[in-house]
Amino acid sequence: MEEGVSTRNRIFNKFGPLNMLVKQPPLTIIMASLHYHNHAAHHFRSTFPPNRFPNRPTSSKTTRFEASSSLWCRKTAAANTIVAAAGIDVESNNKVSENEVDTINGEVVRIVAIVGHDCVSPLKSTPWSDVMLHTATRLKWVDEGFEMQVYTDNFHQIDDKSLDDLRSDLRQANVLVLVAVTDKRSIQWVQANCENVPNIICFDSSPELRNKLGGSFINNTETKGSIFGKLTAVTQSKESKESGEVVRTISEAWNRHNSDDIRFCILVIVNAYIRPVPVLQNLRAKGFSTLNCMVKNCGPQILNCLLDPTCRKALQCLNQCSPTDQVCSYRCIVSYESRNLEEFSLCVLQKHNCLGLNAKIPEKPNVPPMISFRGENLCHETAEDLFVGWLGKLEWSWRVVAGQNPAYDQFPCQYQLFYRGKAKGSFWYEPVFQVRTLDENLIWRRRRYRVKRGKVPGTFNFSVLDNGVVSNEFWTIIDVADNLSWGLFHYSGAARVAGQSYTGAVLVSPDGAYPDKSESERLSSALDRCCIKEWELFSVDNFSCQNPPLGLPADSSLHNKIKIEGQNH
Repeated sequence: MEEGVSTRNRIFNKFGPLNMLVKQPPLTIIMASLHYHNHAAHHFRSTFPPNRFPNRPTSSKTTRFEASSSLWCRKTAAANTIVAAAGIDVESNNKVSENEVDTINGEVVRIVAIVGHDCVSPLKSTPWSDVMLHTATRLKWVDEGFEMQVYTDNFHQIDDKSLDDLRSDLRQANVLVLVAVTDKRSIQWVQANCENVPNIICFDSSPELRNKLGGSFINNTETKGSIFGKLTAVTQSKESKESGEVVRTISEAWNRHNSDDIRFCILVIVNAYIRPVPVLQNLRAKGFSTLNCMVKNCGPQILNCLLDPTCRKALQCLNQCSPTDQVCSYRCIVSYESRNLEEFSLCVLQKHNCLGLNAKIPEKPNVPPMISFRGENLCHETAEDLFVGWLGKLEWSWRVVAGQNPAYDQFPCQYQLFYRGKAKGSFWYEPVFQVRTLDENLIWRRRRYRVKRGKVPGTFNFSVLDNGVVSNEFWTIIDVADNLSWGLFHYSGAARVAGQSYTGAVLVSPDGAYPDKSESERLSSALDRCCIKEWELFSVDNFSCQNPPLGLPADSSLHNKIKIEGQNH
């Protein structure tokens, strides 16, 4: 104990209060960033497409829709064994159980979303009604107790029964989300019928519509087109300050215009004003308990980081990012990546878990692997060969075509290398990708994952130690064309001590080009089995990729069963 106190005093004396540079918010961002960038070049988070259908008998102009999971997205148990990376022990079973997900708190949270009729979103001009239906389904994957009904605002065109249904839902609603509501008649209807809803958030809507949090209206002076109005300094009460922070968090997330952040906005409201949302607990500061753990166990690593200009810049850069802004966080990490930052993270997070986190691999969605290839039942060796792909004829296995998360898919020139190692049964995955740093330099990055077979052919357990943090993932081969012209791989994973859980998939091809139109039906079916909407995919820039750091270890081997014409390795 004395050694820990002495170390802390030395650091404070030299640098002033330690939490000026290593306070809890940037630590949380570092935690998230170190996880996020592990997957930066080859992952996109999965989303869960809704099937639209009327909840009650209505006319052809009904405004209400309800989302439901497709057959492939329904919950089922999935076997998974997590492997250790780099000699660091990790738990062998850290998936979230179905009971844990389905019985969180028990209380039903009722949400109503009203969107502008025929209004389109910034997400590839997809109708807002489709985006919010998709969000309703994705909320169910967080907690089965989240019920969101989606309506369009063409109130003057629908029958009385449909309006009665909407009024009934509003009477029970905990949260009302208004998106792109600008029609004068719609504004008047909302003002007359929604006054008793305790939480109202308005996005891209008329400034005549007021935001309301915790039962209190938030005064605003916004102009049309902004998300939230500017908070007026009417009072400096604790409640108003907390509401202001919620507004700022939601505004930043909404401006990023992706499905993850749209769902996040709603979860923040629920967490702040209705009931705790466990998946958001990792964003909360733990104060001096975290600081005490750090200085007691990791004093030298903290000191080395603060004395290193590159490591210190990383902390300062991360301190400027929102904890939920993956693009900002990852660019900080890759711009100022260093040995001292890795040792800092390894000590604070992986070895001592000073943040006290324990993220688990999510079970939803449970995605089945392909069962046959070229007319034969899929076996473990063939599945590994499908990962190896074009390596041997080309210098890489696959190139990533598209992804769902802009934080990852902003990075160009993404290559995948899969190969067998020297040791019996060993298998490795190395993603190679390009990053534009904060000072506008293009640099290459390469990671190394250990891969082991799952219980079912076509499933695999991945693990990696990256910048001091271990991530474990469960991968599934969804489909690969017989001629290897494209493939779709799904994953779910967690960085336990970083408090991050995630799911997603990668669409790949030999040259990084989108599959031919003749494959569109099969590709659409594969995406549906992953519970992903095609309009969520962001294309990766695979042009102008000069001198990627490819190449394999000398003792590696490639295919065992599949023959690739022209293979020279």
